Amino acid sequence: MSAWKLIGSSFRSAASSLLAFCCLCGAPCAAAPGETLIVQVDQARPVKVPPGTQTLIIGNPMVADVTLLRQGSVMVLTGKGFGETNFIALDSAGNPLAESMIRVIGGDDALIVQRGLDRQSYTCAPHCQPTVRLGDDLKYFNDVSNEVTTHNSQSSK
Repeated sequence: MSAWKLIGSSFRSAASSLLAFCCLCGAPCAAAPGETLIVQVDQARPVKVPPGTQTLIIGNPMVADVTLLRQGSVMVLTGKGFGETNFIALDSAGNPLAESMIRVIGGDDALIVQRGLDRQSYTCAPHCQPTVRLGDDLKYFNDVSNEVTTHNSQSSK
């Protein structure tokens, strides 16, 4: 391997590490062509888009959602369901500016309890509490959702 290829490889690795660090710190990440953007389900994060972006297209809106902010330089990426989809950024003439994959994953603080075919989810940050996630047993999902709805309505009175 030539020295220039090694330097280029090291630079790309360092740039990828810096990009990941910025994303984790809350800074908007650039959507590099061919890059896979990762977001947790039910979470949102800012992502920079190419200058001149006017339209965003999402492959499967059940997996993720994107919203272009007014300035047109940042979109908000929200994880809706587990899986992968793509997004395409277009300019005002409809020309593609960028295309990237989006992967929606579960959170690190999740506890999944499997009882036969029935699944229940808990968020453990810092103590385990019931939560609802896609794929949970329907009765559990509805019971926990109703509790949250009742709690929220009681607290707004």
